[in-house]
Amino acid sequence: MSKPDDQHLQHGKVVDNPWRRLREFTDARIGLGRAGISLPTSEMLAFQLSHAQARDAVHFPLDVDALCAQLADLSNLPNDAPLRLHSQAQDRTTYLQRPDLGRLLDDTSREQLAALPAASSQSDLAIVIVDGLSSLAVQQNAAAFLAPLLELLQAEAEPWRLAPVTVVEQGRVAVGDGIGELLNARAVLLLIGERPGLSSPDSLGLYLTWNPKPGLNDAARNCISNVRPAGLPYAEAARRVLYLLREARRLNLSGVKLKDRTQDEVIEHGGSGKNFLVSE
Repeated sequence: MSKPDDQHLQHGKVVDNPWRRLREFTDARIGLGRAGISLPTSEMLAFQLSHAQARDAVHFPLDVDALCAQLADLSNLPNDAPLRLHSQAQDRTTYLQRPDLGRLLDDTSREQLAALPAASSQSDLAIVIVDGLSSLAVQQNAAAFLAPLLELLQAEAEPWRLAPVTVVEQGRVAVGDGIGELLNARAVLLLIGERPGLSSPDSLGLYLTWNPKPGLNDAARNCISNVRPAGLPYAEAARRVLYLLREARRLNLSGVKLKDRTQDEVIEHGGSGKNFLVSE
């Protein structure tokens, strides 16, 4: 007598997996089922498509003209047009092989910033947009995230003076430190395309650094990741950034000593209303 699984295979059907119901709550590849000892053809094709999309996100260049046009439609930005800058990695191959060059501006970009009138007076915040490892993330999410953030900044009782917005090609996170110093900004908010995953080729990362200067490491920054429609919504990301900016200005620091408390009331324990992961 044949087993139930054998009966499914005899009729050319995929053997289902009871874990599949969990896919209603996650994009993770679980409960894929099987056809014989292999993955179902549809799941294998879906994996190959996601892999190709992740590779494309890394290699496709950022359309800077289109991004600048999106930024021009935003209100509350400084009147200066976004400044187009470039790292010392002159092409994508060099960028991927030499991360150190992506952390530094080329000479032309440094001279461009140093010659700005804005560099002679201090600003509160420099917004830096960097292609990173996913130009798709920046193209789709940068302007959409900045719209609610700029509204929040404008509504603040203590205003935030913005430096000219910069767009950097072939850049890494640390490139924002040099830009912040050249623009004489008290803080830098860097928007960058994160390393693509198989379910998230369009994930935007946000890095906040107080008192930016070359030579800082990641311990000096605060990070908010996975900003995109299928991840952290723009409005929520903007609210968290505003909280960190307020605290950074109050404490004159950022990084590991600056804790994001915006979710303290989200995880509750025993109805206490306190986050049980946070010590007293």
